[in-house]
Amino acid sequence: MEKILILGAYGKTAQIVTERLLVETSLKLKLFLRNANRLADLEDNPRIELIEGDATDVLQLEAAMQDVEIVYSNVGGVDLAQTTQAIFTAMETTGVKRLIFYSALGARHEVKGKFGEWNEKVISSYLPGFRKSAALIDKHQGIDTTELRPAWLTDQDEVNYEITKKDENFKGTEVSRKSVADVVVKIIKEPTRYAHESIGINKPDTAGDRPAWM
Repeated sequence: MEKILILGAYGKTAQIVTERLLVETSLKLKLFLRNANRLADLEDNPRIELIEGDATDVLQLEAAMQDVEIVYSNVGGVDLAQTTQAIFTAMETTGVKRLIFYSALGARHEVKGKFGEWNEKVISSYLPGFRKSAALIDKHQGIDTTELRPAWLTDQDEVNYEITKKDENFKGTEVSRKSVADVVVKIIKEPTRYAHESIGINKPDTAGDRPAWM
């Protein structure tokens, strides 16, 4: 493996992933984002290619996916399902088979109890996009996708997490971005890890009705 594509590369977790890959691997990175100037400090790095574009534009995605072996999607927003469909269309056209997809807790109706009820209300405008994207992942079995469903994100300087599978109830209420980035980096280093799986990611012992700071 020589080159990966990171969509939504300005996202906080994506930036952590980029930093770690530059230190821990020899991979070349294509960083795709709406405003490439936001990552201008990386433009002189010989292993970095900055690509300015719209992740809902299939033709732009197809161009970015040339010579790529893994796509890591860190995009979000209420129109996530539209972006997800564009990603799958471009991957099928270009023949790229491995996708790491950043979703969120609740995408699989897996968050139960009072925390689940609270989560449904607070991110109600985003959940339809997450859930439509989950349905698209299930539909496109020709693409080896790992769907990540992290708990509420923190900027804590820690890597401390546990994993739940698609058929398990979600645990915990929070997790650090560094923890989610650790999962992404491990998958990139070992692409068969969590192949064709949807995984929840949370910090142990953080169960409750809502995140502790809310």
